[in-house]
Amino acid sequence: MTGGGPCGLWPALDATWPPAGLHRVGPWTLREGRGGGSRVSAATADRPAAEADVAQAEAGMRAMGQAPLFRIGPGQDALDALLAARGYEMFDPVVIYAAGLPLPGGPDAEGGSHAVWPPLGIQSDIWREGGIGAERQAIMARAPGPKAAILGRRADRPAGTAFVAIREGVAVLHAVEVRAELRRCGVGRGLVLAAARWAARQGADRLALAVTRANAPARALYAGLGFHEAGGYHYRAAPAAGARDRSAGL
Repeated sequence: MTGGGPCGLWPALDATWPPAGLHRVGPWTLREGRGGGSRVSAATADRPAAEADVAQAEAGMRAMGQAPLFRIGPGQDALDALLAARGYEMFDPVVIYAAGLPLPGGPDAEGGSHAVWPPLGIQSDIWREGGIGAERQAIMARAPGPKAAILGRRADRPAGTAFVAIREGVAVLHAVEVRAELRRCGVGRGLVLAAARWAARQGADRLALAVTRANAPARALYAGLGFHEAGGYHYRAAPAAGARDRSAGL
């Protein structure tokens, strides 16, 4: 999970949405999330893990004040079965999409979208309205550059925002958020196209993103813009973790 991954995308996915801290314990990478959601809090296995190794990871996560949470990627069926046997529940299957740059899409939403950094106050507000609070916005702040916050407009109104950052030629799009009353008006499409244009200007040759498999409208948007499925993953959490510990953060 910390290696090349699907088409070499894993390093970019992790580097552009970084946890507050990383700890190597046995076969594990443990992430210190500080309330930033599942992706920055989940443990991943760097090599095959045994039953005793799982207990080691559980202890390490609890020592950080986090409920045990694991991210399972391709080729990790044995670990997935081991966790299932220990009572861990699967949730949030995620699809990774990727596309070459430049994207073939046409003009974006009415009013256009543009890239800034640091984010404007209105972008922070839009993220917060959509449940992307201070903890997840802190992830964007600590991500290394190049990076940008994309502001989308509709009829001369701030309508949506997204975060994009680059690692070794791969741009990754995160935290796409459109105001509820302006959804299905082309704002999301405009954000993706603006992020792609910005990334291409920075020298990136691919744009990737992660989206829950259940989010059919977003998946249709990405497929329509020429993205293809490049991999996926899911999480397993102990039943006692509760919904709060499985909150947003792909």
